[in-house]
Amino acid sequence: MTIKLNQKAPDFSLKDQEGKIHRLSDYRGKWVLIYFYPKDFTPGCTLEACNIRNNFSEFTKLGIVVIGISSDSIDSHKKFAQKYNLPFILLSDEDREIARKYGAIKQKKIMGLNIEGTSRISFLIDPEGKIVKIYDKVIPINHAQQVLDDLSDLIK
Repeated sequence: MTIKLNQKAPDFSLKDQEGKIHRLSDYRGKWVLIYFYPKDFTPGCTLEACNIRNNFSEFTKLGIVVIGISSDSIDSHKKFAQKYNLPFILLSDEDREIARKYGAIKQKKIMGLNIEGTSRISFLIDPEGKIVKIYDKVIPINHAQQVLDDLSDLIK
């Protein structure tokens, strides 16, 4: 599936690191950042999550809900969130159904093999539920600041 700007973001129902169910529709009326990432505890994913954590007070000031999604288990997310003190929602999409809906599943070449995996891609969703920004070339170290800058421009 190909996601386009200004289209309604696909809804979902997934469990977080505590086993609580979250639906995108629960956050109607708020700005939402959904970021897909490959795997808990890997260097790039840890860097991205910690960078968002370090800027989380700014996200909170702007009223943005941050949701990370990967195919890791609820238990893995719980350990990841605890180890790195992550104050935001991590959702488990073990069958990658939601990642597929958002076009976050790509073919990757790993050690010469073609493997299907989750791409590092993010979506900024406005309070009406429309996708207003797609980040398909995420750089983990500066992604949080990039989103904050974009959101500051959008809400002016």
